[in-house]
Amino acid sequence: MKPTLITLALALALAAPPALAWSRQGHQLVGELAERELSPAALAQVQDLLADEPNPSLAGVSTWADEIRAAESELGKLSQRWHYVNIPGDDCDYDAARDCPDGECVIGAINAQASVLGDASRPRQERIDALKFLVHFVGDAHQPMHAGYPHDRGGNRHQLNYTGKGSPEGEGTNLHGVWDYWIVQGAGMDTADYADHLQTLALPSDPAAGLDNPAQAWTLESCRLIKAESLYPPGRRITDAYLDQHRPVAEARLRLAGARLAALLEKTLVP
Repeated sequence: MKPTLITLALALALAAPPALAWSRQGHQLVGELAERELSPAALAQVQDLLADEPNPSLAGVSTWADEIRAAESELGKLSQRWHYVNIPGDDCDYDAARDCPDGECVIGAINAQASVLGDASRPRQERIDALKFLVHFVGDAHQPMHAGYPHDRGGNRHQLNYTGKGSPEGEGTNLHGVWDYWIVQGAGMDTADYADHLQTLALPSDPAAGLDNPAQAWTLESCRLIKAESLYPPGRRITDAYLDQHRPVAEARLRLAGARLAALLEKTLVP
């Protein structure tokens, strides 16, 4: 018997931290924040497209892109490279031909899926899938390690030992996993309360607004944070002090991701 997506979702929720980008809660926060900011017209279109989903909300579909990848479905395999981009060097000197050939990276995926979603002549299921992809990939683009270095696969090969409230006995992880999971989970808030908290954070004026390729700008912002915020710890052991130090960066990225997802859906669904 093949596992259902509901079974896979439960398995993913209990999986090791690196299994989900931003963790399940992180992606749900991006979806929840975006949905709160949609206009009635855009929200109506979102609700129509998601009407048959088990949880018909942006938060409810926010981890679907990871679930189909874990299930190794054909679409999951096809979309495997769409969750990230690896850019060599500290200066984040992005070269599309080198770093995103044929649009096979998170930047190309956001642009491609927005085009599908905005085309009312496309089959309904394609547009539903495009919406679910966008909720996830906009979140991914704002996670610094999803725009990390190729030499360690965005921190996946940078091994660490975390000891803190979440794992008092110590746990082997990696830098990517720390940013996918421990940073958000370490706040100790449920999703609704955390979304309320994130909504209180001031949004800066958006330097990516109006650009021809905002997805590229968002992703390169993430890449530059790795050096600017010294996200690689000096040793191979981290405690809650690392999480507490860098959580404001993560929360600012989640807040921006929610606002930018809402703006992208407005532009795409209500031109």
